[in-house]
Amino acid sequence: MSRGWRDRLASGGPVFGMNVYSGSPAAVEIAGAWGLDFVFIDAEHSVLGLDLPMERMILAARLAGVAPLLRVPDSAPTGLRKALELGAAGVIVPQVHDAGQMRAIIAATKFPPLGRRGGDSSVRSAGWAGPGFDWADYARRSNRDTFIVPMAESPEFFENIDEILAVPGIDAVHFGPADFALSSGLDVDYSMREPTVRRAMRLLVAKCREKGIHVMLPCAPATPEQAADLLAEGGDMLLVGNDIGFLNQGCRTAAGIAAALREPRA
Repeated sequence: MSRGWRDRLASGGPVFGMNVYSGSPAAVEIAGAWGLDFVFIDAEHSVLGLDLPMERMILAARLAGVAPLLRVPDSAPTGLRKALELGAAGVIVPQVHDAGQMRAIIAATKFPPLGRRGGDSSVRSAGWAGPGFDWADYARRSNRDTFIVPMAESPEFFENIDEILAVPGIDAVHFGPADFALSSGLDVDYSMREPTVRRAMRLLVAKCREKGIHVMLPCAPATPEQAADLLAEGGDMLLVGNDIGFLNQGCRTAAGIAAALREPRA
């Protein structure tokens, strides 16, 4: 799988992706065909688990040349390890609240000496122990390439932000404005115009910039103007829509056509 998206980030970005909730490999392939850099495959809120349908999603991403970043259901170490062994380019971990939890996430996703990830060579991430397999090379490449993204979506994350971001091994942080607003007693606003939500997003960007950590932001509405605003704020990984939203847009258009043609003719 190409590291081009990582190279773009390293050189200043930005990179663009989309959320996939439907469980459809076709959505992943289409995202790759249109040149998106990554897909955010959801296993927290969707019907997907860490099983055969998810494996098909990851294979579709590899076929289409788009990086599969998998949002796992929680920070349990078994799920983190299995997501990576399935072939995900990285994991997005919801509801991270403190540095101890963050250290446990790194321990579960990095091989020694960076962590304590358990290993088996009979998995996709190890090339099924095929020709030329070497344990030391596998561990080194995995530690280098595995992309780790905790989610900042609670007041607790921001109360402990310095300690969390000081944990080595974080590549990016994804800001979750909906859960942050809900847990703070605020109205949900994905555009992040609500002042408290916008301040939290700006604090996250500033703190991550100090550490050389990337920031992933949802771009809603998915318009050039909103994307430009978030890039100006310091985001460098933008999610510019999701497959369920795109289906809704298409069905809204279809329903409008149907409604117009159903109107009685004079």
